[in-house]
Amino acid sequence: MRHLSSSTASSKLHDIYCFKPPPSLSPEKPQASNNNNNNKKKQKPEYRPPSSLETNKKPLRSDLPFDFRFSYTESSPDARPIGLREPKYSPFGPGRLDRTWTGVCAPAVDLKVKSVDVGVGEEGADLEEKRRVIREKIQGKPLTKAERRILAEKCQRNKTKRQINLGRDGLTHNMLNDIHNHWKHDEVVRVKCMGVPTVNMKNVCTQLEDKTFGTIIHRHCGLLVLYRGRNYHPRNRPVIPLMLWKPHEPVYPRLIKTTIDGLSIEETKEMRKRGLAVPALTRLSRNGYYGSLVPMVRDAFLVSELVRIDCQGLDRSDHKKIGCKLRDLVPCILVTFDKEQIVVWRGKDYKPPEDEDEQFFADRQLFDDPQSDMDCSEETRSSDETSFQQE
Repeated sequence: MRHLSSSTASSKLHDIYCFKPPPSLSPEKPQASNNNNNNKKKQKPEYRPPSSLETNKKPLRSDLPFDFRFSYTESSPDARPIGLREPKYSPFGPGRLDRTWTGVCAPAVDLKVKSVDVGVGEEGADLEEKRRVIREKIQGKPLTKAERRILAEKCQRNKTKRQINLGRDGLTHNMLNDIHNHWKHDEVVRVKCMGVPTVNMKNVCTQLEDKTFGTIIHRHCGLLVLYRGRNYHPRNRPVIPLMLWKPHEPVYPRLIKTTIDGLSIEETKEMRKRGLAVPALTRLSRNGYYGSLVPMVRDAFLVSELVRIDCQGLDRSDHKKIGCKLRDLVPCILVTFDKEQIVVWRGKDYKPPEDEDEQFFADRQLFDDPQSDMDCSEETRSSDETSFQQE
């Protein structure tokens, strides 16, 4: 009587307690096979290292109204290259940007889609007008003199260590993203300019304001204080795709020809010998400030026809960049780059330029706007008068 069969036990339990035994007490073969399959761990997919060249994602779209270049201060859209050193591989990566790479830049206007009736000058004017509208919208009301002074004092070296270094490559494309990252935490950012770009500081300031839509509120030699604007919000920052590598520079015409224009071969050789024997006007230090170089060369041309600049310790490419800037800004004729020297000639009919003050800044500038200060003082005065009348 004690050894009951499973069927009778289960039937009695079911009759008395309405109990059904769990499947574990009376397992069946097909259920056991299913349970074994479920207990098995799922195999993890094989590890695949992350790659920045994934083409599965949609290409980034940026509405910034200017052409993307590696350097905005050290390259000019007017200079036409005579060849490329590599195929037209986009430095943004294959399929990561909706703009085509021409070997020099990624234009904002697609060259294949643009209309034939619209000229290049009209497209450039439209983009410039669009940049001006965006900048005015972000900047809002101009700063007062007291506000500029407070923001400039916040960027002093003893107050903060946050700084962006602008070196020999000038204002690069990825540097725009760094500036916006700094603007997340503070209204202003300090930019330190060094080396070749400081020869033409006006171009550096213009490109910074044009590409970031900010305003320079203080400048002392190579130190700039860049303000983001009253209506700037980090969530509404523009989309800036990053360059994954530095593209090779295209091939440009030679700066120094075999013979100087207007001179014979013998006269050119004699001038190069005399130029290397002339006392050096100045010696350029590595990563220094060269903002006073062009006025020094212009003043030296009033006394001597040949000027030599000592560039020992600088890279060969820096010699060429400085010489190209001197040729356009002074203006002058390049003679030689031998022995780490830059020798320039003023030419036969040299006349000093008349717009010296318009091309260059002073060494120290606060960028004050007296009109805005007067308006703000009038507003405060009127508010004081109204409060006094109410009292």
